[in-house]
Parts: sequence; structure tokens; C-alpha cells
Amino acid sequence: MTQHADKVFSLARKSSQAASSPVAASWLRCMNVHKLSPDQNLAPARLTDQEFRDATERSRVIVEEARDELDRLFMMAGRSGHSLLLTDSHGVVLDRRGTAGDEKDFRGVGLWSGTVWTEASVGTNGIGTALADQRAATVSRDQHFLSSNTGLSCTAAPIRDHMARISGVLDFSTCRDDANELTMAMLSHAVRDAALRIEGNLFRRAFPMARIVMVGSGYGAFLAVDRDDIVLGATRGARQALGLDDSRLAAGIPAADLLNESEPTHSADLLEAERSALRRAINRNGGNMSRTAEALGISRATLHRKVKRLGIS
Repeated sequence: MTQHADKVFSLARKSSQAASSPVAASWLRCMNVHKLSPDQNLAPARLTDQEFRDATERSRVIVEEARDELDRLFMMAGRSGHSLLLTDSHGVVLDRRGTAGDEKDFRGVGLWSGTVWTEASVGTNGIGTALADQRAATVSRDQHFLSSNTGLSCTAAPIRDHMARISGVLDFSTCRDDANELTMAMLSHAVRDAALRIEGNLFRRAFPMARIVMVGSGYGAFLAVDRDDIVLGATRGARQALGLDDSRLAAGIPAADLLNESEPTHSADLLEAERSALRRAINRNGGNMSRTAEALGISRATLHRKVKRLGIS
């Protein structure tokens, strides 16, 4: 335990190491920001029963949308000595999967519902470091900050909501001695894929009436498009691929413009088709009616009459 603490103190104080290693950077945060020491015997903070009920209710949607994926992932990769955890955006464990024979051990080390796995609570760990860095993280054995956690290996991936904000973390942890680098790499891939599927579930739930369009070949890159071909929302993958942010989405961009596609012609109703085309034209011109009228080759008065007749707000 003393040897691990000495290693942490030595490495974390080297700024060059902290700059190139996510683990060293996390160790530095644990010491300088969270004021932790690697030789502290800390257990993760635990919520009261009422606090846990409140946290679960706040994150009810992600718990519901992740349930089937948790079952599927644990059935595929889980076994004795493994624990699969779902947390909220504050590192609170909301749901878990594990084998019955491991319950006593995992409850003892805090891999249990209602515990808090942030870096501030227990130092460098998969969940807390994934939240701090806002990206997938794998922390194996002595990469943990606290000496008391060096028997664990964990790999975690953030889960983002329909606004591309982190709403939770999916984590696979194990205390098995045979959890080597290859095992953790395979688990990391499975966890990241499962997190993306949960994100897809959350995205579809947020836009139940929209058409969901995949962007390119990247899994997890989706647009939600309304009946007028206006983009309502985009996952993080789609935002990165197409250079989108909240302000651009709020302006109402036609999907055809983003995807370099021709205008949709699926509507058999002429009034509906005219309404869609007019709405796209208005959005392309940022809501400026004078520019829209000029682009369409009509007067501003005619444009206003069309807008009123077609019920465009």
C-alpha cells in the first residue's frame, strides 16, 4: 500500500506525465483539487434511502431505457467477479447487474446501488474519470488513485442525452486476477457500444414523432427530422460529423441542406408540400422574411399571406 502511494506521489508531480497520461492527470486532480491522499482508506459515499429514491426518480428515463441493454450486456460478458453499473451524471449508481455469489463482496467495496463513484469521492476510477474527462476511461488495478482500490479493474463510457449532454455512465468493474489488458480492451469495446445503444434509445424517446436519419456510416450519429424536413435534434456523433451545435439546431436547418440531398417530395398533398417548402425557405434565411421573399421571387406581402394561409408560426 505504501509502495503504491509513493508511486502516485512521484508520478503525479511530474507535469509532463500529467500532460500525456489521463491517469496521471487524474491523480493530479485527486491531490490538488479533491485534496485526497492515496493511502487514505476511503469507501465511496453512500446516499440515504430517500436521496437514492430522489436520484432514481430524476434519472427515471435513463434507467428505463438502459434496463434491457444492461441485461443483454451482462448476459453476454458478465460472469463471476464482474459488476455492471449504471450511474447518473453525478456518479451515483442507479442500477447494477452481478452474480448472486458476488453480492457480499461488491456491496463491501461499494460497487452497489446508491454509492457515489466520482473522483472527489474515491479518486481515480472508471466512472469518476470518465465523468471528469467526458470520454471513455479504463482504469486497471494500480492505476486507481487509492491504494484500497488497486484490486479492481474498471472500464466506463459516458451516456449522452438527446442534447448531447452527459446523463450517466455505464461501467464494467471486476476484481478478478485474470483481468488482463486484452480482457479490459474487449470489455471497453462492449461498454462503449452499449452506451451508444442507450443513447439511441434516449434520442428516439425524445423525438417520438420524428423521422430518425443516420448520418454517414458512424453508429450513434443520428438526426431527428420533422415532417417538413427540418432538423429537430442531433446526437453527439451527428453534431461532430456535421458541425452542429445548439444554436444552429435552434435555427431550424433543413436536413437536405446538411446531407446534400434533394428536397423531399414524398407528400401527395400540395398544400402540405407548399407548407414544407416555405418553412424550409424561411429557416434557410434565418427567419428574415424580406430575404425569404426575395429568394422565392415574391413580394413580402405575398409571403405573409402564404404564411398565414398555411398556418406557419
